[in-house]
Amino acid sequence: MRTLSRTLPRHSARLLLVALLLAGCQSTGVTAPVTAEGGASSASPASAVQTAAQPRLPFPDWLRALRAEALGQGIRAKTFDRAFERVKLSDRVVELDSSQPESTRQVWQYLDSAVNEKRVQNGRRKLQENAALLNRISQRSGVPAEILVAFWGMESDFGNSTGGFSVIDALTTLAYEGRRAAYFRTELLAALRILDSGDIAPERMSGSWAGAMGQTQFMPTIFLRHAMDEDGDGHRDIWGSLPDVMASTAKFVQANGWRSGERWGQEVRLPDGFPYDQAEYTIVKPVSEWRRMGVLPAGGGELAGDNPAAILVLAGHQGPAFLVHENFRAIMRYNPATSYSLAVALLADRMADRPGVVGSWPRQEPALSKDERMELQQRLAALGLEPGTPDGIVGANTRNAVRRFQATIGAVPDGFATKGLLDRLRQAS
Repeated sequence: MRTLSRTLPRHSARLLLVALLLAGCQSTGVTAPVTAEGGASSASPASAVQTAAQPRLPFPDWLRALRAEALGQGIRAKTFDRAFERVKLSDRVVELDSSQPESTRQVWQYLDSAVNEKRVQNGRRKLQENAALLNRISQRSGVPAEILVAFWGMESDFGNSTGGFSVIDALTTLAYEGRRAAYFRTELLAALRILDSGDIAPERMSGSWAGAMGQTQFMPTIFLRHAMDEDGDGHRDIWGSLPDVMASTAKFVQANGWRSGERWGQEVRLPDGFPYDQAEYTIVKPVSEWRRMGVLPAGGGELAGDNPAAILVLAGHQGPAFLVHENFRAIMRYNPATSYSLAVALLADRMADRPGVVGSWPRQEPALSKDERMELQQRLAALGLEPGTPDGIVGANTRNAVRRFQATIGAVPDGFATKGLLDRLRQAS
């Protein structure tokens, strides 16, 4: 589908830039601090140009205020003017932001796609082709080469799909009329700082519709904190330089708490009668305690070590179980979805010739739609089971509420929301 865009006429844009140049010495005097996670610690008057009670500023006025704020942060006028010379507000970006596709896949369907055999084989080949580079970075950072290549494969299919949007256009659109304008304004200012540093030219700064950039999809604030010039050419190029991509990714993963020499976790077998109310990501015990409770490796033997770990079951008692350590949490700090993090971990294992999932998934269980998840939460709330605010997202609060309901009907309290469970809730209500 063709991207529909609204752009200032070229002569109008140039007149606007002349006016802005004349105002170049003005400043809001307020900056929006950039955090490691890409948010602003507080909203400044310049960034809070739009609220529910305020109409949106005309785009030229908004752009003028943005320029003043950027120059106040030390970004050069010529950098700003070049970046915005042909800026476009993209209808496609607004469409994607306001109507993100509903997820109706079960976790095993997602893993089937993310950890498919073609990706595993491509990853093994990338490990071999880049062994010297990856080993050097891995030894320095403590992050295994297969983990770095797994992120690379998940984020851009090994550099083949990095996104075709102009980052400046996308972030400008989201900062001006998106749902999280203040957040994306901070990211836009960070992108301008990247351009000002000379790491990349505006026409090469491409990425996703949400502004994630390069072969491992860094947001601009993450780039500023973690991007590295590994190849020594004077530029931090996560678009075209594989050494820069891998070194930057390793630095980010290391900063997220990766523990050198430790695994992310492993698949395990849970004993009959296992207390599934303990199978929650937030419940952490020493491995020795899980061992005492009868938890065993899926491939046989005994659990080793005594590091803190949690039990993760994404498909209830009918599906596989995983014992996850701190390095799994480090993966989640890259992307907080447990299914994504498990995909990275399993892809890395497969590329390193470790076995895939041994247990069987309950493939007969269809996924709940968003409306059904909302209904599930509303019915749980009506019964006083405290699932949290109904939002269609099945998180820890909803799973715990499901467990409380399962206990009342004599089912295994594993927190797995199914259509059958929703039917029982309808009957109970």
